Amino acid sequence: MFADWPLLSLTVWVPILGGIAVLLSGDKGDAAGVRRLALVIAVVTFILSLGLYTGFNSSTAEMQFVERHEWISAFNIYYHFGVDGISMPLIILTTFTMILTIIAGWEVIKKKPAQYMAAFLIMEGLMIGVFAALDSILFYVFWEGMLVPMFILIGVWGGERRVYATIKFFIYTFIGSVFMLVALIYMYYQGGSFAILDMHAMKLSMDEQLLIFIAFLMAFAVKVPMWPVHTWLPDAHVEAPTGGSVILAAIMLKIGGYGFLRFSLPITPDASHALDWLIITMSLVAVVYIGFVALVQKDMKKLVAYSSIAHMGFVTLGLFVVFQIWENPANTDGSGAILAVEGAMVQMISHGFISGAMFLMIGVLYDRMHTRNIQDYGGVVHTMPIFAAFAVFFSMANAGLPGTSGFVGEFMVIIASFHANFWYAFLAATTLILGAAYTLWMVKRVFYGEVANDNVRALKDLNQREFVIMSILAIAVLVMGLWPAPVVEVMHATIENLLQHIAVSKI
Repeated sequence: MFADWPLLSLTVWVPILGGIAVLLSGDKGDAAGVRRLALVIAVVTFILSLGLYTGFNSSTAEMQFVERHEWISAFNIYYHFGVDGISMPLIILTTFTMILTIIAGWEVIKKKPAQYMAAFLIMEGLMIGVFAALDSILFYVFWEGMLVPMFILIGVWGGERRVYATIKFFIYTFIGSVFMLVALIYMYYQGGSFAILDMHAMKLSMDEQLLIFIAFLMAFAVKVPMWPVHTWLPDAHVEAPTGGSVILAAIMLKIGGYGFLRFSLPITPDASHALDWLIITMSLVAVVYIGFVALVQKDMKKLVAYSSIAHMGFVTLGLFVVFQIWENPANTDGSGAILAVEGAMVQMISHGFISGAMFLMIGVLYDRMHTRNIQDYGGVVHTMPIFAAFAVFFSMANAGLPGTSGFVGEFMVIIASFHANFWYAFLAATTLILGAAYTLWMVKRVFYGEVANDNVRALKDLNQREFVIMSILAIAVLVMGLWPAPVVEVMHATIENLLQHIAVSKI
C-alpha cells in the first residue's frame, strides 16, 4: 500500500504541518475541534509509521525507505532519510505514544489548548526526524529543533518553578549539543561529507576518535541522562505538565541511547573500546546509586524520574559491555554481544511504555487532588479500585516483574553482562531489588491502608478516556513482556551488522 510513498517525509512533516494547522485554528476558539484535529493528525501519523513496519525487510541491515535530495550543495548537505532495525521501532514508539499524550490532555488542558496540542505535534515530527535523518546536519537541525517545543511546554504549562526547570533543561542539552556539532564539522573537513554512513566508513586515528567520542558523549550522556549529568531531569519532570513528562521519559531520553548506536559506536569504535570502563561505571552508578536516591523521594514524579535514570543505565551498560564480552575467552560465538545490544534496545522501547504509563498514572491523581506528595495519599484503592489495579500493574512492570516488558530488556542485559564480568551482572541485578523497594514503597503508601483524608475519600475512579489510555498501555506492556520476538526480529540483522563493523574497525 505504501510502497511508492515517501513514507519517512510524510511521517515527519504530517505532524509538523498538522501542528501548524492546529495552532492557526486555535484563533477560532473551538477547543473541542482543535482537540479532534490534533488527534486525527496523531492517528494518521501513527498509521503512516506502521507502513514502515509492514514494509520493512528484517533480513537485511541496509537502510530502507531511503529518500535523498540535494539541500545545501555548497557544503554537500542532503535531505537524506532512511531507517533500519534500530530507528524504525523508535519511530513507531514515538507515534504510538503521541496519540496517548493527545488523549491524556483532552479535558485537562484548559489554558491555550491549541498551542498545547500544536507543540506536541510539531515536537513529534522533529523527534521522528532525529531517528530518520541520515545526514548529520539534518540530524542536528531536528535534534536542536525538538528542544524548542519542550521548552515551551514546560515554560507555559509547567509548575511553579517552571522557569528554573526550562532554563536548566535548555542549558544542559544545548551545551552538550554544541560539542557534537564541532565533531561533525571536523569530520566533514576530514572526509568531505556530512552523510552519517560515510562517517561510519572514515578511518580516524586514536587521538581523533577519543576527542570525537568525548564530544558525542557530552551530547548523548546529557540526553539519556547518565550520572552525573542527570540533575536536570527530575526538575524538568516535576515542573512539566503530564504530557510533557510522558514524552520526555518515553521518547526524548531514548534519543541519547540512539545517538550512541548511530554515532559513537560505529564512528569511534576504538575510542568506545578504550573508554568502555568509564561508560560501564557511569551506568552501574546510575543503576545502584540513583536507585537509592529514588527510595527517599517524597514526590511521586521525582521518584519515577529517578527510576527512569536507573532504568536507562541498563541501556548504556548493554551498549558498552560488548567490548568486554569480546575480551572474554569463554565467549567464542559473539552471542553475548548481540544479546547485550538487543537487550538495550528492548529496554528503551519497554521503558517508553512503562515510564509513560507511570507518569500518566501520577497525572490522573494530580488532576483530582493537585498534589504529588506521597504523604497526601493513602487508601486510594478503596475509592479508585480500577485505577489502583492499573497502577499496581504498571508499578510491578517498573520493578521488573517477569511477564511484563520491564523484565525482558533488563534480563537480557544482565545475562549478557555475565559474559563480561560477574560483578557487572551482580550490580545490575540489584535494580530488581531496589526497583521493587522504591516502587512498592510508593504503592503501599499511596494505594493501601486506611483512607488517609477527606480528599482521598472524595476521589472518583477512572473515566472512560482514562480507562482507554491505561488499557492500551497495559496491553503493550504485557504483549512486549510475553512476546518480544516481533521487536527483536526487526532489529537483529542491523545490530549484528553494527557489531561486525565495530569488531573489524580496529586501528
